[in-house]
This record gives sequence, structure tokens and C-alpha cells, in this order.
Amino acid sequence: MNVFILNSGRCGSSTFIKACQHIHNFSSAHESRSQKIGSERLNYPKNHIEADNRLCWFLGRLDQSYGNTAFYVHLKREKNSAADSFAKREQYGIMKAYREGILLGAEEQPAHDVALDYLHSIESNIELFLKDKTQVFNMQLENAKMDFSLFWQQIGAKGDLQKALAEWDICYNASA
Repeated sequence: MNVFILNSGRCGSSTFIKACQHIHNFSSAHESRSQKIGSERLNYPKNHIEADNRLCWFLGRLDQSYGNTAFYVHLKREKNSAADSFAKREQYGIMKAYREGILLGAEEQPAHDVALDYLHSIESNIELFLKDKTQVFNMQLENAKMDFSLFWQQIGAKGDLQKALAEWDICYNASA
């Protein structure tokens, strides 16, 4: 079974994968195929956990490739905290791409507002994609340890849960 951590970014996906590296019966990676195109973009090994916020742009193809056979986690963070983190990165990455490529400018809009708009769009896309899936787990960053323990149980993970939970005490990939 493959597991996909669907998320907007800036919500703990790097930490999620650090925690998953303590699972012995699944491989795991963060953005491992982000530079691939065509059929290779979503060609993940079996029994693999992948976190990549760019998957939100490939949801149709993800459905074609994995449909209802995968387990999906919708990883979220409190919206204003996530928007604050994205606003600190407004000059590069997805915020720059969203402002310039999707919104075609919007320079007059405050970075926090653009980030909220991005979050609303991505979260809506994920929710629509998941509406007919049967193996879905919603996880909130603010409840990471409790939620991750439940996730561990639901996928039948084997490994060192205590070490996995300790990863949530470390802030990986934090915005400056």
C-alpha cells in the first residue's frame, strides 16, 4: 500500500517524513520525484510514504495511478500560522509562482492575503480529491504527536514509535 501525505506546504511535511523514517515496513521520502515528468513523476515504489506539496497539482494523475488503492493523509496547519510562514517566503518558491504564474501579478495584495488565497485553493483541491476515497486520515500539525500515533496504527506501521514521535519535537525546514 502506498501512502500520500497531501498538503499545502509549511505544515510539517518534512517532519512527517523524518518521523516515518522510524517505520521499518514502509520506505518514505519528501519530494523524492519532484523533478520527474511524465509517467515517472508518480512512479513510487510499493509500500512507500511520500510527502510532496506539489502532488496537489497532480491530483487527477494521482487518481488515475493510485485511485482508491492508496492511503491518503491530509496534513494541515492552522491557516494563519501557515500563511505567516508562506508570507516570509513570498519572493521565491510556490508563493512567487502562485502570485506571478497563477494570479498573474497581484503585486498590490499583501503577502499574507496571497498566502491565504493559495491555502484556500490547495485545501479545496485536496478536499475535492479525497471526497470519494475510503482510506483517508486527517492530521493537524497542532496535534501532531497524537494524530501521528493514530496514523501509525491505521497503516499498520512497524518500527520505533517513540523515536518517531520524538521527531515532532524538532522543527525541520522552518521559515526564517
